[in-house]
Order: sequence, then C-alpha cells, then structure tokens
Amino acid sequence: MTEKRIALVTGAARGIGKAIAAQLASEACFVVAADSDAGAGAALLSEFGRDSLSFEKTDVSDEAQVEALFSRIDQNFGKIDVLVNNAGIIRDNLIWNMPTEDFDHVLNLNLRGVWLICRAAAERMKRQNNGRIVNIASRAWLGNRGQTNYSASKAGVIGLTRALALELGRYNVSVNAVAPGLIDTPMTRQLAPEVLEKLIEAQPTRTMGTPDDVAHAVAFLASPETRFITGQTVYVDGGKSIGAGW
Repeated sequence: MTEKRIALVTGAARGIGKAIAAQLASEACFVVAADSDAGAGAALLSEFGRDSLSFEKTDVSDEAQVEALFSRIDQNFGKIDVLVNNAGIIRDNLIWNMPTEDFDHVLNLNLRGVWLICRAAAERMKRQNNGRIVNIASRAWLGNRGQTNYSASKAGVIGLTRALALELGRYNVSVNAVAPGLIDTPMTRQLAPEVLEKLIEAQPTRTMGTPDDVAHAVAFLASPETRFITGQTVYVDGGKSIGAGW
C-alpha cells in the first residue's frame, strides 16, 4: 500500500470514472473512488476489491464533504499523488426552456465542485512538492446547442486548469485537462437512435469513443513521466474538435 501512488478519482462509480479508476489501479495506484452514489460504490468495491481501492461517498459540490474527504485521505494515507476530477452532470435544454435551478445545479457540481476539490488537493501537493491533477472537461466547451449550462461549466474547467497550472508549476505539480467527445456510455445510449446516428455520422472517425479511450489519456497525464506537460487540454473526441460537423 505505502509503495503505491494514491489517486483520488471523483465520479468513479460508473462510466468514464470507473474506467479511469480501473486504469489507474492497474498502474500501481491505490484509488480513492469518490461518488455520490453509495450503491454503485459498493458494487465498485465488490468488483475491484479493497486492495485496489476504497470508496468515499461524497458530493463534491458540498464544501464540508470535500473537507471531510481530504481529512480521511490525510488520516489513511498521508498524501495524495494524483487527482482526477471526473464528477459531473448534464441538464440539457434550450436556454428559453432551462430553469435557473438547472443552470445552478450544473455549475455547482461541474465547476464549483472541481474548484473545491482542486483547492484541497493543491494545498497538499504544494507541501509535498509533487502531484498530478487531471480535470475532465468536454469537447462541449466549444459550444453545443441545448447546453448553455454544461458548455459554460466545462469552459470554466479549462480556464481553471490553465490558471492552476500557472500557480502550481513551481511546485512540481502538473495540471491538465482531458476533453472527451462522443463516448459510448449508458448516458449516451439513452439518446434517441436517430440522434445518436447523426452524432456518429458527424464524427471524422464515424465511431464513438469508449471510456477506456479517456482512461488511457488520463493515465498518461497522471504519470510521473509527464512533469513537463502542464496547462494543456487533450481532446479524446475522434477529431470532432477540429470541425463543426452536425
């Protein structure tokens, strides 16, 4: 345990977060998996075992819960080597149909939550003079119809990433973002078949990505070998970010 790097992954119970947790666990990390869904967290523990990860029920938008999470990490491990901010939600609607609470909810979790987690991790990584932070943004920060809240939140994540990279660079802490595009997750599969078909047709690759595609990019940026890469956004989107498409 003590020889392993300690990696905190938020939103780790399913989808992309679960794939990231699995990938980091396979690369000599002990994963602290944080998620608001205790049931999914229990299933995660059952699947991977307590030698590979622990689970912490946490709402990342709640400052008190974030502080409690890091207090437990301090107590149990005494360090944090890697942070992956993956937790996020969508509440899509055209702006004239979007309730204010849906805007607030998305910004609170997707941006404020990332900031709260980053602040706590930054304090510790600065003292350690070492660390890796990877924030999960989205290709949607470039703009998606019906996602004024989500696109704004992910644009904020990229701005936060760049600013934090400047603040932490002298402390041997790199801060980067990964921006997934169309990824094959249960949430994506809930789209109407005709909508999903059009989205796939708009991809330069004519395919969706997988959670593992995102996890591999995260693991690369989280590795000790990437100390001189910071403040960057890596797109995992099959080339969609280089053209407008549908």
